[in-house]
Amino acid sequence: MKLLIVESPAKAKTISKYLDGAYTVRASVGHIRDLPKSNKNAIDIEGGFIPRYEISKDKYKVVADLKSLAKKAEEVVLATDPDREGEAIAWHIKEALGLKKPKRIVFHEITPEAVQEAIKHPRQIDDDLRQAQEARRVLDRLFGYDLSGLIWTKLRYGLSAGRVQSPALRILVEREKEIEAFIPEQFWVITAEMKTASGTSIPFTCSLEPKTEAEANTITKKAKQEAWKIKDISETEAKRNPRAPFTTSTLQQTASSRLGYSPSVTMRLAQKLYEKGFITYMRTDSTNLSQQAQAEIKSIVSREFGAEHFSANIYSKKSKNAQEAHEAIRPTHVTTKSAGFSDQEKRLYKLIWERTVASQMAPANILRTKVTAVCADKSVPDFLANGSQVLYSGWLLADPRARGEDVDLPKLKANEKLELISINSEGKTTLPPPRYSEAGLVKELEKRGIGRPSTYAPTIKTIIDRGYVEKEARSLKPTDIGVLVSDFITEHFADYVSDTFTAEMEDELDEIASGKRSYTKTMQDFYGPFTKAIKSKKNIEKISNLGEAPQDIKCPLCDKPMIIKLGKGGKFYSCNNFPACNGARTMEGKVQAGPKDTGRICPKCGKANLVEREGRFGKFISCSSYPKCKHIEQDPNAEKPGDTGVGCPLCKKGTMVEKRGRFGLFYGCSNYPDCKHIVKSKPTGAICGYARETGPCPHLMMAGTKTIPERCSDKTCPNHNLQKLDKNDN
Repeated sequence: MKLLIVESPAKAKTISKYLDGAYTVRASVGHIRDLPKSNKNAIDIEGGFIPRYEISKDKYKVVADLKSLAKKAEEVVLATDPDREGEAIAWHIKEALGLKKPKRIVFHEITPEAVQEAIKHPRQIDDDLRQAQEARRVLDRLFGYDLSGLIWTKLRYGLSAGRVQSPALRILVEREKEIEAFIPEQFWVITAEMKTASGTSIPFTCSLEPKTEAEANTITKKAKQEAWKIKDISETEAKRNPRAPFTTSTLQQTASSRLGYSPSVTMRLAQKLYEKGFITYMRTDSTNLSQQAQAEIKSIVSREFGAEHFSANIYSKKSKNAQEAHEAIRPTHVTTKSAGFSDQEKRLYKLIWERTVASQMAPANILRTKVTAVCADKSVPDFLANGSQVLYSGWLLADPRARGEDVDLPKLKANEKLELISINSEGKTTLPPPRYSEAGLVKELEKRGIGRPSTYAPTIKTIIDRGYVEKEARSLKPTDIGVLVSDFITEHFADYVSDTFTAEMEDELDEIASGKRSYTKTMQDFYGPFTKAIKSKKNIEKISNLGEAPQDIKCPLCDKPMIIKLGKGGKFYSCNNFPACNGARTMEGKVQAGPKDTGRICPKCGKANLVEREGRFGKFISCSSYPKCKHIEQDPNAEKPGDTGVGCPLCKKGTMVEKRGRFGLFYGCSNYPDCKHIVKSKPTGAICGYARETGPCPHLMMAGTKTIPERCSDKTCPNHNLQKLDKNDN
């Protein structure tokens, strides 16, 4: 038996059909190992920045099944994706399964021909590519955890920073500040509808932009009183060249502008099209097309539009690190005009098909016409009319949505007399620079060399999910929290979120991938100065006061002045006498409901009253002088959602109830905070009873999942670890 391992079940299903039973095809379902969530001992820095990987909890069964199959196989082939991420996944599979010399194959399209050809040319795992991915993972962990930890102490718990995420946020915040600082200027637009005095032409529109209203009124008045004629007509032919085939970046941009898909949606759909064998690999920065693809395109252009429209175009790479061995994103078979199972998939495939075919066609020929109309009164400036029309469609035949609309002007002659039909003046103001759309941010990140094709979509998703940015229509607007985090990082760590640093780091990762740079040296060069920068900021004051409120904003409880603070929902006004006074207002000035006084004195400090508060896990009671006094207790009247009815084995008083924290769902004692017993999975009510030297295990059993069997809630109990493969797997 021969075993071939890929990442996704969909990919495995497609490839299985091409191998006629010669291989058993299985999927790892993405990464099987990663750094532990906790940063403690995740990376051996002193030992040379060695990551300590562990098998992901939801992959125990997957790894067990693969290990069982690998032991029986006479040959193991790793066919993960043809990029650094895929190379890393292949290496992790090799390590987790204990494979000695697995074969590694790559292909950029899932077709019978490509898969069969790849199997004929196996190679070893490329350790340079693997180390480049490892370097990115370790760098991101070191950067994110160390800087995020500082932000937690100086701004607010739960905030985060990232090596690529933070520069992306900075770009959005810089644009937002440009918009806020923008001072609009007024201008006027005069439009005049005219026709030839002989009446032989259709009406057309000329325009002019004067600087002042008085000038606009004077021009309008004189224009109505004087005669008009054609001063000049200029016609120029221009070629409009086809666009290059799609790269990851340009696909995300065009899918956003034409189809309204976010980058993450585009990549998810493209992944499905790739796995089903409809398109080539969707993470690429190359614009190359194979000779076979060009031959197919030539055939279909000849059949659909005419052989004279074909042109074998070659496009220069925009990225200095573009991997030219790869291909652009294209249909695996251009002869297939429609593909995909869902409507979204079909629309994206059509977009890819149109761009691919159009890229190998002749330029369009455009006629641009400029007409200058002049008034008999020489003090009136010239009016202009611009038109354009397609003389030869060329590549626009394959991509008609790129054409736009023709602006037709009538056939006119120089010195021909004109008749003014109407003239109007309208006051307008200049507009601030627009906010970035998702497509615009992708373009800007690529232009500045920040990140790589595979990072754009997750970066944007991260800053939205973190609440640093919100979408307004199709624009990205930084939130108050986003601005504050970006300003803090930019002020104290400007070098580490600059375009130069981020782009140079990407170049260094590329050099690791090509074998030109050492992994360890790259880590050392970064981490030494970075940790010094972090330590140098340990003593800066915590930012809790963002400035004074306007003088007319007074505390609704004590009428004292207020200050601006940052809460979970953004900025708000707080009484400057807090915590003695809990008065608060929204930024619009509305009174915010404060904690409800229970009338009871705090049993811990004996001074302040206890108040009802609302937290992440529902209502609770605490001291009103928090944070000076941190006494809290369970609200006896609060509803207990998700009560399992299973008694707490630790305190024997409460019951285990469903709760939700930063890391997702868990189960904790209802007698919290007196009892802090928690378990990750839902308790079944059954007692473990596993026979140990100390006697039967008295802990609860936790419900199992598809990948993890039912087990003991006590991590020290052998019954908790039955799902582990062996002592070396984790």
